[in-house]
Amino acid sequence: MLMHLRGWLTTIVSLAVVTLAGTAPAAAPSERTARVQLPVTVNGGTWNSGHLQGMALDRRKGFMYFSFTNMLVKTDLRGKPVGSVRGISGHLGDLDFNAQDGRVYGSLEYSKASAFYVAIFDGDRITRMNMDAQTSGVLTTVHLGEVVRDFTADMNGDGVFDGDIAKTPDHRYGNAGIDGVSFGPAFGTRFGRQKLTVAYGVYANTTRKDNDHQILLQYDVRDWKQYERPLKESRPHHSGPAAHEGKFFVYTGNTTYGVQNLEYDTYSGRWLMAVYKGTKPAFPNYALFAVDGGKQPAWAPIRGQQRPETGRVLTLLPKGLQHVPSGVRGWQGPGQFGLVSLDDGRYYIGRSAKVQDGGVVKQTGKAVQYRWTGRTPTPFTKVPAAAAP
Repeated sequence: MLMHLRGWLTTIVSLAVVTLAGTAPAAAPSERTARVQLPVTVNGGTWNSGHLQGMALDRRKGFMYFSFTNMLVKTDLRGKPVGSVRGISGHLGDLDFNAQDGRVYGSLEYSKASAFYVAIFDGDRITRMNMDAQTSGVLTTVHLGEVVRDFTADMNGDGVFDGDIAKTPDHRYGNAGIDGVSFGPAFGTRFGRQKLTVAYGVYANTTRKDNDHQILLQYDVRDWKQYERPLKESRPHHSGPAAHEGKFFVYTGNTTYGVQNLEYDTYSGRWLMAVYKGTKPAFPNYALFAVDGGKQPAWAPIRGQQRPETGRVLTLLPKGLQHVPSGVRGWQGPGQFGLVSLDDGRYYIGRSAKVQDGGVVKQTGKAVQYRWTGRTPTPFTKVPAAAAP
């Protein structure tokens, strides 16, 4: 009994020390991985589709979800296809799994119609191949009015919206729509209620000065059932929240279509943003950035705007490569085709390729395990098969 009491007291003291140090204890790796053995590689298959855009992992039930631009594929962890959703003519981008309701959330854009949605897939109902996105009942959508307002902004005041065009003065902040999505806590905190963060796409345009930030919106999705509507491409709906819970800016320099994959890592408290490199010569044009999630956003000027503007600015992690003239930090790292944190220092990173199949060019994608090292220029190292837990 005395030994048990000593062990209990030791645990309490250890927890108190960690808490006083300012960091709550993370779950032990054995606790995080005990439910499902995670393979080093999960093959997402070969499809007549667009390229791999993002991935999501249902760890408890043992399924991986892959976005192939115009279709969603569900596999088990051996890479065996379990089901798929087709019939999407828009752009299905990054994905994330919401552990609170057991569903998969993704970005879905119809730029020609100026309609931008969070797509919500009921994974339990995806049980066969080639389910129709509009009629099968597995997909609902929520409209994001804030994105539309920035996308359609007439920035030069000529009374004409120029449309889905990169080389135009329109589109506030150079907004091209949305892509990266991830669940995580409010910025400035390490833990707490999970919110959905949605990242803007940003046009590559070297002639502008107001498009050098990544823009992130946060939403509380607990009451989103009231907004969810089936996808109907012939008549885009506008049912969605009237406001967001926060709009945040990260100074990185202009990128090509903004944050492709966004991912919050509970283990480290950082938000990773994988992008296609920008082309402005005044910036280092890194491919991966990390936001210090525990640092409070600061109200500060949003650089480069036509009219003075302040907003909530997030801080890049002071790690990685450093470009002194711009102050930008980052890496030349992967993650643009899929990024899933396993919350123990490991990640699944998406690998995308094209293959010839009977004279037809098809797309392949797979999730491959890497471990974060933080080294430069690339902060990941591949996990060998023998090292998988």
